[in-house]
Amino acid sequence: MKKRKFLLFSALMLVLSMVLAACGGGGGSDEEGGGEGKSEEKPKYMSILTGGTGGTYFPLGGSFAKIVSDATGVSTNAETTGASAENMQSIKDNKGEIAFTQTDIASYATEGKLMFDGNKIDNIKAIGTLYPETIQIVTTEKSGIKSVADLKGKKVSIGAPGSGTAANAEQILEVYGLSLDDIEKQDLSFDESVNGIKDGNIDAAFVTAGTPTAAVEELSATEKVVIVPVEADKAEELIEKYPYYAKEVVPSGTYKLDSEVPTVAVLAMLVVKADLSEDLVYDITKSIFENLDQVTHAKAKQIKPENALNGVGIEVHPGAQKYYDEKGIKAAE
Repeated sequence: MKKRKFLLFSALMLVLSMVLAACGGGGGSDEEGGGEGKSEEKPKYMSILTGGTGGTYFPLGGSFAKIVSDATGVSTNAETTGASAENMQSIKDNKGEIAFTQTDIASYATEGKLMFDGNKIDNIKAIGTLYPETIQIVTTEKSGIKSVADLKGKKVSIGAPGSGTAANAEQILEVYGLSLDDIEKQDLSFDESVNGIKDGNIDAAFVTAGTPTAAVEELSATEKVVIVPVEADKAEELIEKYPYYAKEVVPSGTYKLDSEVPTVAVLAMLVVKADLSEDLVYDITKSIFENLDQVTHAKAKQIKPENALNGVGIEVHPGAQKYYDEKGIKAAE
């Protein structure tokens, strides 16, 4: 009798354990709590990867960090970096959660092209685009440089190692029949480039950033700044080959310019780690786009949620998409 009772008890316990397992008593499935954009776990800290202190990303990132900290309760800081390409690699290496980049660089990263050849970045998703990133070829009147052709044989900075500016420089030189071998290439940050121009160590610099750019404004305080034009026919040739470019101008009065200068631009954008939760990224997106009045940088006036899906080029994070869907925001056709 005792043996029969023991066997019955054992059978009941076995059935009970099977039922509990089937109900997920031991933990949630990927659909319930894990997986891309599904984790409910909030990080204690987040970093917004920006660029050099002389560019536009860093001051904007500082304002965004405060807004995000206040809205999400997650302590968020802006970090100086080598900008776009470096930021993509840092996201892959789990060295940051949110990052500024150029739309062209984000596309290269997710497709494994150019500087990401053999190193595809597959853990980033878009929050959205922000404003035009103007390609500014900066020099001074005393250099005598008036055209892209004049850069041949000159000492020219193409941006910090790991930045997206180098690709812009190479592509613009290409449509003018030049290559990096035709210049004395320097790999300097915006601040270093400006100091190099001031000191006479370099002749010109490519600066891809929102205008006005702090480092170039600083240069205009002591020198007669010249922005080398990218003429309309060359801009059209560039856009035909690289569709992520658009025509742009540096307005008259910027850097004390006497008249507007034609050039081209890509778009600045924000990306996030793909595995951040949908709720958290929704809160990040909503807080940034609905608190732009707290951002003192002049570029904030060009940031509009209704334009955030234009030219994104990579997959949008579900949390950001939820915000756009609520607002009825769609990409321009």
